[in-house]
Amino acid sequence: MLGRTNHLLRQFSNTATASYQNKLKLALIGQSLFGQEVYKHLQKEGHKVVGVFTVPDKNGKADPLASAAEKDGTPVFKLPKWRVKGKPIPEVIEAYKSVGAELNVLPFCTQFIPMDVIDSPKHGSIIYHPSILPRHRGASAINWTLIQGDKKAGFSIFWADDGLDTGPILLQRECVVGPNDTVDDLYNRFLFPEGIKAMAEAVQLIADGKAPRVPQSEEGATYEGIQKKENAEISWDQPAVALHNWIRGHDKVPGAWSLIDGQKVTFYGSSLLDGSAPPGEELAIEGATQPGLVTKNGLVLFGNDRKMLLVRNLQFEDGRMIPASKYFSSDEVSTIDLTEEEKKMAEEIKSIWEGILSNVPAIDDSTDFFKSGASSMDVVRMIEEIKQKCGGLELQNEDVYMAPKFGDFIQMVVRKYRGEDKEEELVIDYVSKDVNNMTVKMPYQCFINGQFIDAEDGKTYDSINPTDGSVIAQVSFATVSDVDKAVAAAKNAFEQGEWGRMNARERGRLMYRLADLMEEHQEELATIEALDSGAVYTLALKTHVGMSVQTFRYFAGWCDKIQGTTIPINHARPNHNLTFTKKEPLGVCAIVIPWNYPLMMLAWKSAACLAAGNTLVLKPAQVTPLTALKFAELSVKAGFPKGVINILPGSGGLVGQRLSEHPDIRKLGFTGSTPIGKQIMKSCAVSNLKKVSLELGGKSPLIIFSDCELDKAVRMGMGAVFFNKGENCIAAGRLFVEESIHDEFVRRVVEETKKMKIGDPLDRSTDHGPQNHKAHLLKLLEYCELGVKEGATLVHGGRQVCRPGFFMEPTILTDVEDHMYIAQEESFGPVMVISKFKDGDVDGVLERANRTEYGLASGVFTKDIGKALYVSDKLEAGTVFINTYNKTDVAAPFGGFKQSGFGKDLGEEALHEYLRTKAVTVEY
Repeated sequence: MLGRTNHLLRQFSNTATASYQNKLKLALIGQSLFGQEVYKHLQKEGHKVVGVFTVPDKNGKADPLASAAEKDGTPVFKLPKWRVKGKPIPEVIEAYKSVGAELNVLPFCTQFIPMDVIDSPKHGSIIYHPSILPRHRGASAINWTLIQGDKKAGFSIFWADDGLDTGPILLQRECVVGPNDTVDDLYNRFLFPEGIKAMAEAVQLIADGKAPRVPQSEEGATYEGIQKKENAEISWDQPAVALHNWIRGHDKVPGAWSLIDGQKVTFYGSSLLDGSAPPGEELAIEGATQPGLVTKNGLVLFGNDRKMLLVRNLQFEDGRMIPASKYFSSDEVSTIDLTEEEKKMAEEIKSIWEGILSNVPAIDDSTDFFKSGASSMDVVRMIEEIKQKCGGLELQNEDVYMAPKFGDFIQMVVRKYRGEDKEEELVIDYVSKDVNNMTVKMPYQCFINGQFIDAEDGKTYDSINPTDGSVIAQVSFATVSDVDKAVAAAKNAFEQGEWGRMNARERGRLMYRLADLMEEHQEELATIEALDSGAVYTLALKTHVGMSVQTFRYFAGWCDKIQGTTIPINHARPNHNLTFTKKEPLGVCAIVIPWNYPLMMLAWKSAACLAAGNTLVLKPAQVTPLTALKFAELSVKAGFPKGVINILPGSGGLVGQRLSEHPDIRKLGFTGSTPIGKQIMKSCAVSNLKKVSLELGGKSPLIIFSDCELDKAVRMGMGAVFFNKGENCIAAGRLFVEESIHDEFVRRVVEETKKMKIGDPLDRSTDHGPQNHKAHLLKLLEYCELGVKEGATLVHGGRQVCRPGFFMEPTILTDVEDHMYIAQEESFGPVMVISKFKDGDVDGVLERANRTEYGLASGVFTKDIGKALYVSDKLEAGTVFINTYNKTDVAAPFGGFKQSGFGKDLGEEALHEYLRTKAVTVEY
């Protein structure tokens, strides 16, 4: 029923437009900042709010909805109650009816409203509820969404009836629940901003006569009671995931608690924790199945299933909050004396507190922000005001919770202002290996805002050496929360930080310095690339690393050469006009790269991105994260400011998806498969229409004519297929060989292929290393088996090499017909797929070569330059090689046609992927 409902509601909601004709007279009934924002939005859309019915002032402070309405001169009625002994108060009903509302809007209301009022207006009443009804009816719906571990959250706007959240649905919206989302996270990220817009949309649907009334099903309906502090005590005899859901379902209000040393302690910032228990000091918790562990990252707790969760912060009964890692710490922080400048800043902050806590007669050192009536939204307001009025000083929500009393808060702010909370140098935990006649030192944590840190939940995964299947390192597995932190850091670096103010030439200097450092560390980088991806060391040194260095140097030179144009236009006589264009960076860019060239793909995209002046959040492939993290280390040594470059190892489904959906990201560059590219493009469109460039799959044709230089065609044809173990986006996915030389070409290719040495990629004599990971190897073996089943002839290879690791024999398949799967889909491995074509049939082979949905690259071998150019004109591919192959250069644009994607890497064109054009017209 719910699925049909959502479909119908989406169908109706799509009828909304930006400009409306029909407007209504509204009564707003409720309170809170949410109610205030709904009021403002409805006013902005042209509806007439004829009356606001809200709660009385509390401690002399008006509700935000009342404040906004009073400021506009809208009639405001502050009612302690609507009923006495179950009966409506006549004076209240009379006051309500006097405004003549056509619709009641209840964005958030804690009072019981009589049915006389609900049914009074022409269009009745609509209510906002923070769950996907009929699930989680009741006042604590957001809490129970998390407590019960729902995978989706959302809200409903429904028509009020005489039941409890049972009225017909008008519209609904839903969002994904992150594994560590709290009540505040869901509210601030989705329920609050999207709910405001949806309330306005619902009112307009009613005004236009298009609002649905979809009856709620009782199937799947739930009702849960109100969560208060007294019933938020943690019951410890549960699995870890249930404990985690209980704690986050009460974070920040009302707060899940337990007794420690006879004192009620509230737990905040829970996340699930994998792996073995970290070292720490035991902490007895009343009723817990075993003691907790106070560790450097927080308090580790155990479920009855022996699995773990991590809690970051603890709050005591007196309101004091501490990092859980500091539970046993007795260090007292001494009071610092303020300079005259700092005293002025303290007075500015005091005025901010006075504006928020208008009910408090006087702010002094003992004034508690939260006990004085402030809410979580007031925390956001205060942080933003301090940032605006105190020179861009950056605070986090947690800073306020850690120091809620004014005196403590000022001391904390001044320490941050002085930079006393900052670390002097970059701290890196390495995994070190003595290999390839050197000690290789590899970072393995997330790199966010200039620091290497564990993933928020502490989770890691194994990075595997494809040469022998051994574990190289346990790498941090980034969470959605880590993505949000990285994007926030990149956004701040772009908008407020040194990077955004830096001139173009200085930006280029940093990029040149980074290229120099990459070159200095080229042997270490190439060794990591060989260990992590299976790349042959000599190839990694020349191509994976060598071209990365060249790419950064090329784009470093572009930094101060990005220019607009002047445009002659008609003058507005008697005045004159000048129009010019400016090229501007986009802002925060996301980059998602593949596993075949881990460092080089990073360089191709990030160098252009940085040269244009953007900041970036990059997700390396899950199976090959280590050179990207080493690159992050080198970027710090080069002097890149914090937040400009952020690296998040982890899963594409989690990190990549969040990047594509994130509202603060303005561009996403992706290299990978076509199906994933389509999903990314969809997510980027639905979220905020972010700019996208995609380099996707290929099935690149290589046409070999009989008049070619055969020795060269054999040598380069093998390179076109077997280069980098065939894990090459522009690999020749299908060779078309003219009939008269077909057999000789195949004979020579087989002969030369048998000479290739398969082995350890660190051995300088190795030609062919292991495939990148086990799942890919198995996929390649299936690919070859399918080709043979369909009728292709296996003339060489097609098997796994009998040795440890993920090695596959270079493979050659002939007699491949156009209808076969292997003729249509790429292998992305060392598989040469050969088809013959009739002598002289140029147009026929071109038609076959273009009979694919891909168009990344292509090639032709012939001594006839006229024929070569004719073929290059007709081939539908972004790159055409003539009598060569794999010859890419940092100055030449690279990208595909059709389902191989769009947008360019490399060359001047790549810069435009990360720039926007602004036209400016001046009259003089």
